Amino acid sequence: MLGSRTTPVTLAALLFASTSFLAVRGAAAGIVVDGTRVVYPEARREVTILIRNPGDTPSLVQAWLDAGDADAKPGESNVPFVMTPPLFRLDPTKSQSLRLIYTHDPLPADRESLFWLNVLDIPPRTATNPDRPNQLELAFKHRMKVFFRPAGLRGSAGDAPARLKWTVLVKDGKLVGFQASNPTAYHVSLIELRAKVGGQQVAARAYMVDPFASRGFELPAPLTAPSGAVALEYWFVNDYGGNVSGTASASVP
Repeated sequence: MLGSRTTPVTLAALLFASTSFLAVRGAAAGIVVDGTRVVYPEARREVTILIRNPGDTPSLVQAWLDAGDADAKPGESNVPFVMTPPLFRLDPTKSQSLRLIYTHDPLPADRESLFWLNVLDIPPRTATNPDRPNQLELAFKHRMKVFFRPAGLRGSAGDAPARLKWTVLVKDGKLVGFQASNPTAYHVSLIELRAKVGGQQVAARAYMVDPFASRGFELPAPLTAPSGAVALEYWFVNDYGGNVSGTASASVP
């Protein structure tokens, strides 16, 4: 799922040490979070996120927001939102809407703010099997970006990737990567970046570029420094979770 992550989380209360046998329950998360990101326009009274359980067993679901610390527990982050319900049981084939409500605590008015939605899927504890007494039971945490978008921002999120200003990064006479400067008020979530250098196609690891900020993109190995601009091709994630391609030119500073 692009733009979001699903991570297994070991529940200490469900961990049984063993030197002879270890069974793992739940190879995949049972619940599904619709979408890959959440956009919260300031004018909206609330935003809803749909959670579904397509499996055949119930799950206990816990949801909370954080301000960027992936290890933050529920209630540890100071975020200007109320999430309801924060904890609920989701039966098989059922769905539940999470309501996200902005509390109107001050946030920057000239750019988007980024938060993270965490949805923890805690499967039911299995009955003890005398033939397999030692088990490791896992919960799964879905984590996705939440963009708070103030009213009146100039431009649009869809146009922001094309407005990035690219330059090549040279070190000791070698091309080591590229730098993107974002002059817009929107986050640009890049997922892939390719360049054509001296007839060779190379890829750099892609990242998100924050509003009014710059970020470097390193190449896997240095290349001969180009004498002129470098053609780039990139892919970004739009508001709807779709992957959109674009082209740019990285100039030599």
